[in-house]
Amino acid sequence: MNTVFSALIATLVTIPLLGYLAVFIICKQITKKHKWSVHIALDVSTFLFILAVHYLIIVIWDKSYLWMIGLSLLITAVTFSIIHWKIKQEVNMRVLFKGFWRFNFLIYFTAYIVLMIIGLVQRVTSVVFIP
Repeated sequence: MNTVFSALIATLVTIPLLGYLAVFIICKQITKKHKWSVHIALDVSTFLFILAVHYLIIVIWDKSYLWMIGLSLLITAVTFSIIHWKIKQEVNMRVLFKGFWRFNFLIYFTAYIVLMIIGLVQRVTSVVFIP
């Protein structure tokens, strides 16, 4: 049972789009609400994309930069808090966190795509030898 669970988690971290699709399909079947299902799937898959970016960095550069990911999350949260406070003059934590989390989805989805391309190019160029 542990190996099946470990394999499922490893697959979702390696390919977070599968996690997005799985959560979307399950939510869509349960609630029948498309927009709500998309939002829930985005929120869940953000965490998967953050983990995927971390592991892609380890595979590509053989070094963990988890501290930089944590620092970028912290800086983004502080920036969002300041901007939200300047605009609204009051901090609504629910709205603030939702905006912060969805912005991180955009950032880490983009980083995931870029790192996948970098990793593929790096692996192909290391295999193909041009004299």
